[in-house]
Amino acid sequence: MPIRIVQSKQNARLKELRKALTHPGRNERGLVGIEGPNLVFEAISSGLRVDAVFAASQRIADDIASQQNMAHVDVFLALGDSLRSALITESPQSLAALVEPPEWKWNDLLHRPGSEALIILLAGIQDPGNLGTIVRSAEAFQATGVICLPGTVNPWNSKAVRASAGSIFRVPLLQSSETEALDQLHQAAIPIFTTAVEGAQPATLASLTGPVALVIGNEGNGVPDELAAHTDGALTIPCPGPVESLNAAVAASVLLYEASRQRGSSKQSEPARPRRSGAGDSR
Repeated sequence: MPIRIVQSKQNARLKELRKALTHPGRNERGLVGIEGPNLVFEAISSGLRVDAVFAASQRIADDIASQQNMAHVDVFLALGDSLRSALITESPQSLAALVEPPEWKWNDLLHRPGSEALIILLAGIQDPGNLGTIVRSAEAFQATGVICLPGTVNPWNSKAVRASAGSIFRVPLLQSSETEALDQLHQAAIPIFTTAVEGAQPATLASLTGPVALVIGNEGNGVPDELAAHTDGALTIPCPGPVESLNAAVAASVLLYEASRQRGSSKQSEPARPRRSGAGDSR
């Protein structure tokens, strides 16, 4: 598809990009906006359906148009400061795109082949930087998914997407009511652990090798009592230093690391199982 030239800040597609960046997922087609070369190329390589790409230079536009699977994508060369007018970051970006968020199902989180469920529930996380960092840690430590409960910032907030460094394109993520999330986890027989500063079991002494869901609460107020009452126990992160609590993203990352560490140690300690002749990789 030929590259189209955009010169006016009033261009309809640029306005659509601006709306998708400021109100992700609320446009008629449910598209979200992403900014910056790294995120755009991450989205392309992750297999997201790209609706349109906006480049600030001919070289970048040509580079995008030459990418595999981009033949039917609208590529716009935005001249002058027309692209900058549609973006919301303080530092001007040379590339932006409209993409369709991946659609995940409950089975993607609860029953990933070859993996015990490791799920993060976000209860009222309001800082998009924290949310994006948690999603990035979820991918780093092989969590099977993230659930955003009511009161949590939109995961496609532009700051959250940037903080995830592209992990949000690949980590199974659902926005769910508290009732639905609890029902799904209970039906799948996945234990749910809240997080607390006091009166909880140290995470290092808990068994996290089996299926588990971990609740991370609001940055200021923690996990709501009514939600904690429906969990199977509470975990804490022992801190020898004189701090009251950890940042939500730090706490989630530490717990994900601990689960990953335990699961790695468990696999190393298991005796090798003989394969049947001719059996292929089960993954």
